[in-house]
Amino acid sequence: MHAAERQKRILEALRPTGFVSYRDLEILLDASPATIRRDLARMDDEGVIARVHGGAKLPESGDARLMGTPFDQNITRNLATKQAIGKAAAALCAPGEGVMIDGGTTTLQMCPHLDGLGLQVLTNSLHIVNALLPQVATRILLPSGAVFREQNIILAPAGEDSMPRFHAPRLFMGAAAVGPQGAMQADPVLVAAERRLIDRAEEVILLVDSSKFVSRSGTIVCGLDEVDILITDAGIDAGSRAMIEQAGARLIIA
Repeated sequence: MHAAERQKRILEALRPTGFVSYRDLEILLDASPATIRRDLARMDDEGVIARVHGGAKLPESGDARLMGTPFDQNITRNLATKQAIGKAAAALCAPGEGVMIDGGTTTLQMCPHLDGLGLQVLTNSLHIVNALLPQVATRILLPSGAVFREQNIILAPAGEDSMPRFHAPRLFMGAAAVGPQGAMQADPVLVAAERRLIDRAEEVILLVDSSKFVSRSGTIVCGLDEVDILITDAGIDAGSRAMIEQAGARLIIA
């Protein structure tokens, strides 16, 4: 069992009571105590769990943390706004080039506007694959790995480089929240996969609707200084607009 799957199971074990013991984790994960300690230490550093004597617990409820939302529930939220953002993002693609599109309900809205551009698209999202399949001129590349059902994306084992030998001018990605610390996700198992995409891109383009500019803590995917372009809607507040501009990112209002 790879690290991403172990972390996912640890979070699942925590949800019923908010606490899980080391002994229970050894049985659940069939892993050594040393491996479990490393997993918990990493998750504690990321703020996802809190290590305590005898095991781990969920963070205190007073700390506003991101909560993951299943894809099929999230896709209808702010749909018109996401469609406008997706269209604006697709307009940045040049005919015939290679791009990377990370899985997400906002990045999915790019797909109808890519038809006819003859793009080569690397994506980890099965939803995006399904949207692009009817486009005969679009070439689709996928990494290898296991399917993460909640988001319908493909995740490779931790430490394994399963991406095709692919480098792209642009990466289009979403986020669960954006704050001064950077772009964040609710689920830490997504972060390693997104970092692999970031490392292969010359330009990182972040697609988020204005509701994502909230005060939350989560697992940081990248700092704002790593974002080249941020596309959002007119609902962005003045403070968030200033934060993005101070970080040096180009802001596009869809």
